[in-house]
Amino acid sequence: MEVPAHEQDQPLSVGGVVLRSRLLVGTGKYASFEETRAALEASGTDCVTVAVRRVNLDAAKGPSLLEYVDRRRYHILPNTAGCFDASTAIRTAELARAILDTPLVKLEVLGDPRTLLPDPVGTLEATRELVAQGFQVFVYCSDDPRLCARLEELGAASVMPAGSPIGSGQGVLNPNALRIVLELVRVPVIVDAGVGTASDVAFAMELGAAGVLLNTAIAGAREPLRMASAMRDACRAGRQAFLAGRIPRRLYANASSPEDRLIADSGAAPR
Repeated sequence: MEVPAHEQDQPLSVGGVVLRSRLLVGTGKYASFEETRAALEASGTDCVTVAVRRVNLDAAKGPSLLEYVDRRRYHILPNTAGCFDASTAIRTAELARAILDTPLVKLEVLGDPRTLLPDPVGTLEATRELVAQGFQVFVYCSDDPRLCARLEELGAASVMPAGSPIGSGQGVLNPNALRIVLELVRVPVIVDAGVGTASDVAFAMELGAAGVLLNTAIAGAREPLRMASAMRDACRAGRQAFLAGRIPRRLYANASSPEDRLIADSGAAPR
């Protein structure tokens, strides 16, 4: 069915791939591989993140997540989840490229296992090296505007500031920082981590984010498939609202039917 003109949008072009959906979805924490597959389908995504260090690559040890992700349908974005220094993240990215035959990588260099916040120094170091090796680097980072700008200068394909800590469900805690990032950075800005529910996705998209990446908000929901559908719709709605342009916030009321229009319609002379 043809999309009405007022709903048309350009696809997201990032890292050499074109994505129809601006929702990127992770594959961890689901109850089963079957549920993972169903949730991906319900979300409408066409870009799926896979934690290379946590995927079974030995068929003798049982089924693998990769058997449940149709590469004819989804772009796989391998990530370096679980890496706490630049050298480990770089080696993991190299392994992912060799196994999955893709230049895409979602870079994560974490600072500590308790907060899972990105380490800025290690992130910069790994980004520089991976870009030099020809990777298309999607960088998980903090929402520090200058750090995001520096990552773009190093050649990152996308900067992915955290809305809030991974898996926290707190949503976008610092929208003003994200607004500044969006002013400073020209590569796609994808909000990554911290989403809790559909309104968080819509809010991030309304701010002007190019996309949202999430995992726990779907996998940890009481009904993951229903939440996946909600996230799909929220991403679309938030994007359309951003393109439409919201009305300004006002301190006082602004009547939907102005008084001078009412007077004119009634034929009465203004006083």
